Amino acid sequence: MSALISALTPAPTLRLQVVYCPQPGQVDIVDLSLPEGASLADALQASQLLVRYGLSPEQVKLGVWSRLKPLDTPLRDGDRVEVYRPLTVDPKEARRLRYKRQRNTQRAS
Repeated sequence: MSALISALTPAPTLRLQVVYCPQPGQVDIVDLSLPEGASLADALQASQLLVRYGLSPEQVKLGVWSRLKPLDTPLRDGDRVEVYRPLTVDPKEARRLRYKRQRNTQRAS
């Protein structure tokens, strides 16, 4: 009888999200159910985000809840896997350009 009950009991699954922002203001969220013991690599493959956007695993960094993690990281129920796009502008250079624009705007006023 217990064999029948265990056969009818569904295997534990993890419900999670994989998120990617291909450009500012645009978010692609994929909701997944994966078997318990799934890794970051499993979620990335199941989401098909890399294929959809023509990215390779070497081009992107990955994280769980805003913390960088390696591909072999085991996932937990409710995790939010984040695919980070490469920076297009150096943050220091962007700050310099913003400051320069603000300064020019203030002078023009």
